Order: sequence, then C-alpha cells, then structure tokens
Amino acid sequence: MAATAEAQPIAPVNKNKKYRKEKPWDTDDIDHWKMEEFKVGDMNSHLLEESSFATLFPKYREKYLQQVWPNVVSCLKEYGVHALLDLIEGSMTVKTTRKTWDPYIIVKARDMIKLLARSVPFEQAKRVLQDEMTCDIIKISNVTRNKERFVKRRQRLVGPNSNTLKVRVLGVSEYVLCQCLMALIIMLMLTLKSLLLLCCYVTLL
Repeated sequence: MAATAEAQPIAPVNKNKKYRKEKPWDTDDIDHWKMEEFKVGDMNSHLLEESSFATLFPKYREKYLQQVWPNVVSCLKEYGVHALLDLIEGSMTVKTTRKTWDPYIIVKARDMIKLLARSVPFEQAKRVLQDEMTCDIIKISNVTRNKERFVKRRQRLVGPNSNTLKVRVLGVSEYVLCQCLMALIIMLMLTLKSLLLLCCYVTLL
C-alpha cells in the first residue's frame, strides 16, 4: 500500500487557486441572477437622512404633468415617497419620508420623473418602480457627425409610422422612445440584449 501511495504523483496546485476554498453551499441549481422582492417590513427602521432628487421639465409638458400628477403622487405614496410639482420653476421633486420602506425606491422615483420630463407617458414611466425593471437614456447623436446620415439611421430605428418601435414593444416587455438626439428604453433588468440590439440598429450603415 505504501509503495502504491508513493507511486501516485501529486498534482501541481495552480497559484491562482492556491487559497481558493470549496463552497459546498454554492450549487449549480442556485440562480444568482434572481431578483428577490423587497417587501414592507424588510427594513427594520426608517431612513436616518432625507434624500431628494429634482429635475426640470420643458414648458410643453406642463399641461400633461398637471393632469397626471395626482396619479404620480398616489403611486409614490405607496412606497412612502413624497412628490412635488413646481410650475413656477418648472421642476419635479421626489424625496424620502419616515414612511419610506424601500431604500432604493428614491433612485427609481428619480428615474420616473426623468422619463416624465422626456415625454414618456405616465403608464410607461411608472413601470420603472418595479424591482425587475430599469431604464436608460442613450445619447445617439454622437454616432456620426454627418447630420443626414444620422437622420436616416434614426428613421431606420423608428420605422415608418413608428412601426418598428411598436413591434418591439409588443414582442418584448419594454418601451422605446426615440426623441430628437436621445433614445429612451424601459426594459427588464436582465434584458441587456435590448440595449445591444438598439445600438446595432442605430450604428447600422
């Protein structure tokens, strides 16, 4: 037995894995990308400091925001976030309160008012408050210096009568708005292919 043990060569240990330990609790059936839902009561105490974000909106959005602002206030009230519309300064403000039970909801509320200021309907903008949803504002004007080529690429992205964007909204649970020099996307957190696909559409020759 001793001779057999001596005959077996010892496998060299990789220097990069020298201090790496086994993780028996980390198995293949665990989904590391799963989004755990944050519920009321998960945060033991209220927030110690008040956080607030403000954004400006153009004059032509004033009438629409006045109409939907009661819905915005009631929607954010469920999360304990206070919303304020200032028509004199032309700004929207969201801030946390002592009743805020989700520490990250203020960031999502900031994204929602940014989308509202950029002509996104309220029914689409409020989807950002969901845990699995996110949004991004992409500047597409710096793709090319030629203005005519940029207009053609943007039109290819939108399609005739916005048919291309409508098909994408129906096919995938996302919302795409191409406005002036920007493209706004509301999509699932893990649907990164949508961003890549959008960039491919815009940069397509």
